[in-house]
Amino acid sequence: MSLESIATNAAYRVDGVHMYADIQNLDEMLNVTGVEGTDCHKRTLRFLDQHYRAVNRILKRVDARRVDFHNQRLHSLFTKPYNSETGAEKKRVQRAVATAQLMINVLHETKDTDAKIPAAILRVGIDTGETLAVNNGRNGYREPLFLGDAANHAAKLASNRSARGIYLTNAARRVIGLEEVEFPEKTALSDDEIKDCEDAADLGVTADVVVDEWREDQKNNPLGGIEFTRHTPPFSTMDIASLTPANSRRQEAVSIYADIDGFTKYVAENIEANAENVVRVLHVLRAELERVLTTEFKGRRIRFIGDCIHGLICEGTAAATAVHDTISEATRLAGAFRSSFDLAIEKLEKENYFSGTLGLAVGFDYGPMTVTRLGVKGSRVRCSVSRGVLASEAEQVRCNGTETAIGKNAYNEASTAVRKLFGSTRKIANFDYLEATEALADEGEKSAGVARSVGLVVSTPAIAKAQEQVVRPYCESRRA
Repeated sequence: MSLESIATNAAYRVDGVHMYADIQNLDEMLNVTGVEGTDCHKRTLRFLDQHYRAVNRILKRVDARRVDFHNQRLHSLFTKPYNSETGAEKKRVQRAVATAQLMINVLHETKDTDAKIPAAILRVGIDTGETLAVNNGRNGYREPLFLGDAANHAAKLASNRSARGIYLTNAARRVIGLEEVEFPEKTALSDDEIKDCEDAADLGVTADVVVDEWREDQKNNPLGGIEFTRHTPPFSTMDIASLTPANSRRQEAVSIYADIDGFTKYVAENIEANAENVVRVLHVLRAELERVLTTEFKGRRIRFIGDCIHGLICEGTAAATAVHDTISEATRLAGAFRSSFDLAIEKLEKENYFSGTLGLAVGFDYGPMTVTRLGVKGSRVRCSVSRGVLASEAEQVRCNGTETAIGKNAYNEASTAVRKLFGSTRKIANFDYLEATEALADEGEKSAGVARSVGLVVSTPAIAKAQEQVVRPYCESRRA
């Protein structure tokens, strides 16, 4: 079935193998020039577009499902052969390993020396098991998500940037008859182990065939020129669905990540006995974070990445970004994320839909940002990539569930009031909307002063609507 057709109040139990592949040299493309101008952005987007197309072609040929592309990160799913077939799980893992090696071989060839586009360097993580497939249910941007250890562990193996190669969890290693290891994240499959999987999987397609098809696809559907224009703030009015490489956006803005800390553990502890509430909690929290970003602060959600939201915010005019205002509003947005998150948890607990401990880790940074859609018409994927995007994600990663961090560039460009808030560590604990608004208003920041003068309270309409849509209906858990 279509992953995008899953109803908001439904969840499907899926037995499958999850594969995450991270392109490790994306930052190399972004830093190819000393100044982050249009040249490095165009080159990076062309780099990603070429590899998106190649990987899409591979997944179609091996009958795997693309779940998501997020900049340098691919998530795909193998559900065939089904469990009705003897040894199905072993065959799925072998098929995933063989596909990972095919991707590595193909992407080594999909480079363009004339355009100074290198081959992609991949690190792949693979795990197997049962997960819950859900959909975030936002109109126009229905994004599937898989809840459970198999997806989480595969993602963590791939995101460890220490070395390239194919890495399996011990669960996946056991399935194909390999010994368990103490540190799966440090133990790449050997050439012989990969060859055994390739022979067993017998994919029926070679790297040479895929590369030839990819080159023909490039001729028939050329990328064309990448052209940038500015979007007149606020970003909430940006129609991402209408963007193409030739109609891309680029301007100075803030990229912000907010990640639900502790959610992986919460899912693992409740997915069997209390799956309905796991889905409820996810939908309410994601819907609340999105509405704070887009409704309260007029920012734009780029996408959800699991239990994390990535968004952009910009203040100013069509001609120029108001730097101090943008960073100050992003600071208040970071505080609003935490306040609304705490309010959502409080209401979920009151309705007996949640018990446990979850936190929110928030990171943001400032710089030139891009927004576009890449790939062939009909299967384009949203993309927002820049040094600031990577830096904002890194800031979020260095936070625990009570912390908010500001990137170096945003800190250097920020007003004195913002720098005073974050201090020399550029990180603050338990930073909420009230503290952000009061602190900035005390220093004469205009938007914060206006918010304080009218007694603006964030999130109440958003959480009420989220409750109505998701908390009240019972999520139906079915086997796919």
